Amino acid sequence: MLSLIVLAVVFILIAVRRVGFVRFRIWQVMLLGALGVLATGQISFPDAARSVNTDVILFLFGVFVVGQALEESGYLAYLASLFFKKAGTLNALVLYIIFGMGLLSALLMNDTLAIVGTPVALSLSRKTNTSPKILLLALAFAVTTGSVMSPIGNPQNLLVAIHGGIANPFVTFLRFLFLPTLLNLLLAYGILRLFHKEEFRSRLASHPPEAITDVGLARLVRISLVLLIVMILLKIVIVFAGWPVDIELTYIALIAALPVILFSRRRFEMIRHIDWHTLIFFAAMFVLMASVWNTGYFQRVTASLQVNLTANGQIMLVSVLLSQLISNVPLVALYLPVLTGLGGSVGNLMALAAGSTIAGNLTILGAASNVIIIQNAEKSRDITLTFWDFIRVGLPLTVINVIVYWLFLSLAVR
Repeated sequence: MLSLIVLAVVFILIAVRRVGFVRFRIWQVMLLGALGVLATGQISFPDAARSVNTDVILFLFGVFVVGQALEESGYLAYLASLFFKKAGTLNALVLYIIFGMGLLSALLMNDTLAIVGTPVALSLSRKTNTSPKILLLALAFAVTTGSVMSPIGNPQNLLVAIHGGIANPFVTFLRFLFLPTLLNLLLAYGILRLFHKEEFRSRLASHPPEAITDVGLARLVRISLVLLIVMILLKIVIVFAGWPVDIELTYIALIAALPVILFSRRRFEMIRHIDWHTLIFFAAMFVLMASVWNTGYFQRVTASLQVNLTANGQIMLVSVLLSQLISNVPLVALYLPVLTGLGGSVGNLMALAAGSTIAGNLTILGAASNVIIIQNAEKSRDITLTFWDFIRVGLPLTVINVIVYWLFLSLAVR
């Protein structure tokens, strides 16, 4: 029972983030929760060590190394300047951000794009003399929505892909979620334009292209990106061909990171600067959730409820609402074993992935990527998005997003 009390305290602290003059970050709260259940004997150290999913941790490590090298080399800023230079109006620029960053987040994970995309959005705002808030909102909605359609688009999808027993996760996610994600990206642009129609009428100032700051590192990053794409395609081919070989998602990320780790003279700098706080968050989360699961409380509650927890509409509603309180990754960590225990279908797993991810479009607290974008913007240029700035656009957008995914999933499983 003490594990449940610790879990409740963790959820409250994640929601309020502040006690008196002390401000907590999400990873700090989760780490305190894990240390709490360890210190009180709610889970043993061997069981805690076994509960940490090394596949997820190593995958995130590999992707973060590639993302850090993209930013440090200046290659991302260079590509962004080439991609966005033809945008002569805010209308076009927002479209480019939503679809460019959205599609890229499906490949490099939304938290990575939040980290490296925020300085790009702020730079574009400064060079084109446009409102940074619009571009930051576009970035937040893009990386959240775009990441839905890929098993490596965000951490919660990775959990679903690894623990859901999906044989060909890339094909499965694309089959169920590709088309509704494209539609929802377009809807994000439409709703942003509706709420900021005055700004969308302005033309943009021209801006010169960015220069690559580290040519050698940029060359290695290009190799990493090619390896990432080739490994994904190879995994798809292997599954379709029925070959007795499995390329795990973890291997894909680590192999993509190898050129930077092995051949860059700045390898230790890259590794030192990756988002270690997110890795600590996940390791701590696995420990806390294992302790809570061992109490048997959620299993008993699930058995006593008269609610169909395998209905797609129910899954998406629960995912969107609870993710605002406990964040989407802990929500999936708790819901996934319940769903698999009840014999949930692939369609149910896709509903869990879509609902828990699109929850990030509702409020700032719905996804870690939102918090990353806002914290980085405040740190670099003292610019922020308020709760109202976000939810006035995010609320109608999320309602529409849920309807679109529910309709597409209903049609796909027939």
